[in-house]
Amino acid sequence: MSTTTAPVQPSVKSVAAIARTYRGAASAVGQLLVIEGTRRAVAGEWVRILTPGQAERRGQVIDTSERATVVHVQQEMIGLAPASTDVILTGQIARTVVGRDLLGRVLTGSGAPADDLPAPIGEAVRPIVGAAINPARRARPTDFIETGISAIDGLITLVRGQKLPIFAGPGLPALDLAARIVSWARAPGVQEYAVIFVGMGITARESAAFLDTLGDAVHSERMILYLNHASDPPVERLLAPRIALAEAEYLAFERGMHVLVVMADVTHYCEALREMGAARDEVPGRRGYPGYMYTDLASLFERAGLIEGCAGSITQIPVVTLPDDDITHPIPDLTGYITEGQIVLSRDLHRRGVSPPVDVLPSLSRLMGSGIGAERTRPEHREVSDQLYALYARGREALTMSAVVGLSGLTEADRRAADFSQAFERELITQDERREIGETIDIGWRLLATMPRDELTRIRPATWAARGRDRVP
Repeated sequence: MSTTTAPVQPSVKSVAAIARTYRGAASAVGQLLVIEGTRRAVAGEWVRILTPGQAERRGQVIDTSERATVVHVQQEMIGLAPASTDVILTGQIARTVVGRDLLGRVLTGSGAPADDLPAPIGEAVRPIVGAAINPARRARPTDFIETGISAIDGLITLVRGQKLPIFAGPGLPALDLAARIVSWARAPGVQEYAVIFVGMGITARESAAFLDTLGDAVHSERMILYLNHASDPPVERLLAPRIALAEAEYLAFERGMHVLVVMADVTHYCEALREMGAARDEVPGRRGYPGYMYTDLASLFERAGLIEGCAGSITQIPVVTLPDDDITHPIPDLTGYITEGQIVLSRDLHRRGVSPPVDVLPSLSRLMGSGIGAERTRPEHREVSDQLYALYARGREALTMSAVVGLSGLTEADRRAADFSQAFERELITQDERREIGETIDIGWRLLATMPRDELTRIRPATWAARGRDRVP
């Protein structure tokens, strides 16, 4: 359906607000409304949509040119008649309320209350489109964050200000791991800290399970939840992480708090990007995703870090579902380029009952060396981690070989390594309760003590002697 669009002469008050009203849209396709003859439209601008006899709708400009402006409508389009619809371009870029009073709240992906409480008043209003931290002003991350999960704290250590994604295939408990991190994360020696979880395109079942795992922690005075469900509009999926990061930036860089942001699921976010790109007839890139997906993801991930002279920090843990378990898929591939490592969940470990099924061999924390050692975790942390990793890798190789030659065909050293890898998964990786970093390293020492001293080549004699392990049981 098409009609001629004629702008209404704005009043003095509307000029001051830079609002422009257009009567009649050119067309409506899906969730998109096309207005012709617009002036000064800006991408990201909020739009009010008024149709006689219907509730007011809200939209956002997603594309603009000399010929037309495309608006993504956030509510259902049923009953919307383009010819009789008034479209008001408000002149306001997307903003959100931020402040400490959001702590303890559950909000939608657009920042509206989802906990039956009044809308938060906040301490300020900030644009949701933030900028990446200036590299010249970035401070180097050096402070350890204790997640309470041994596989992460011991071998894939998270450092304050880092971006460390979780890679998981479909059906693996990535959200459960994220919930554990949200509940258990601690920043030793830091009093002012907050955890922000933003769900993007998660199902009602996933949301319920996540909230059930968190329990009473949902409404604690250090946590904020932004939940965008699969049934919500795709444009809200693109707004949700930006709204959450605007709040994180306020708490971190204006109130001096240390903020951990968990974002799940980045794959759903990228699917929304692809959907929006297809609606705008953009030329697709790899596997149909927009060519600017790398830049778009970087605009989210690079908002994490530390700024010289600022007391606070933002640490990110994005959750990325691997389509078809393919770690080379464009989404995890591009995410890996931008972030500083990855935590990989294993389908084999999950099938064998290892929980959480963290596979430490393909996992990596590029900033681990900056956040461990004396006065941070334990002086021997790096040596113990390297030795555990080496023995576990050797044991996994031995178990793979045993499938061909049998256990009797392995050397005695390989059989020991195979036994070590099974004990490592059973005693260190598997856990039901939170562990302190000291407990994690002590478990590592107990495992290493079962091996002959001459096979522990990553442990220096001085370190071994300091632990009183000169005589191997």
